[in-house]
Amino acid sequence: MPISRTIIEQVKKLIPPLDGTLYKGQSGRVGVLGGALDYTGAPYFAAISALRFGVDLSHVICSPTAAGAIKSYSPDLIVHPILNEHISSDKVKPELQSILARLHVLIVGPGLGREAYMQSFAKLAVSIARERGMFIVLDADGLYMIGQDVSIIKGYRRAVVTPNVVEFKRLSEQVGVDPKTPPDQRASLVSRKLGGVTVLEKGPSDIISTDSTGEEADLAASQMKDADPQLEKAKETVQVDVEGGLKRCGGQGDVLSGSVGAFMAWGRCYEDGAYGDRSLPASRVPLLAAVGGSMVTRTASRLAFAKYGRSVVTEDMIPEIGKAFTEMFGDHKSEGKL
Repeated sequence: MPISRTIIEQVKKLIPPLDGTLYKGQSGRVGVLGGALDYTGAPYFAAISALRFGVDLSHVICSPTAAGAIKSYSPDLIVHPILNEHISSDKVKPELQSILARLHVLIVGPGLGREAYMQSFAKLAVSIARERGMFIVLDADGLYMIGQDVSIIKGYRRAVVTPNVVEFKRLSEQVGVDPKTPPDQRASLVSRKLGGVTVLEKGPSDIISTDSTGEEADLAASQMKDADPQLEKAKETVQVDVEGGLKRCGGQGDVLSGSVGAFMAWGRCYEDGAYGDRSLPASRVPLLAAVGGSMVTRTASRLAFAKYGRSVVTEDMIPEIGKAFTEMFGDHKSEGKL
């Protein structure tokens, strides 16, 4: 179904007010895990997109081989070069726990790569994030990781996966979705097979689906123990057909994962009572974050393409994020101290 007015209004509830009442950190603290020798741009794009969205702090957790380059791209990012292939997971775990304790959301995948040591650290980070009840975004080689072992994320209702066409086909096969299933039903089935994980299937129109009606959806494992099991069984699909650019840049998916992550960080702040009326359940946040992130990313792509046409690159999208956000949701300014 297209985006309803109700969903738009619910997305807006997650957005922090700009009235001067919030202190640093109450508008979101985001972490991106990725960045190795060959991949430094992807984690940067995800992390800087979250900052341009309006979160307060954006961290990159990466390999020492990527840290110098990522630091040089922007002084606004906090870079932790702790994913060292020569150090065991047991030794890295305490520092990783300390970093994740400061964050509201973990984005896993941009620039992660498939090297064994990076995949191992990513699994560890997701495990810690789940124990803490953090929101999680899985993209790129984070999707490759769960394809090898679906139990890493299965049943965790606080997660969003963001596959492109190729990644979605592979993930569908890995979780056992019948290839004869009609295309408009596949995202919902993948979500059900993953235990209610929200699926953002990227394409000409983005398909966002959550199906928590299956037995695999686990409220307790999702740190939602107080939720009503019957009310939490839901099935919903939203089609985001907001106009995008006519050229899809390599790296646009990283902008999307950072955008979705920003909304999820806001969702955690909203859940914790930093602002808002707390009328939305935590289980609603992943779908709303995916819708909001998709809308803004597609609009930023359109604005950048209008300026640069065929020569547009992902870096051209970053300055358009603020304008795209305002076009979709307004500026959310209100009276107050600054």
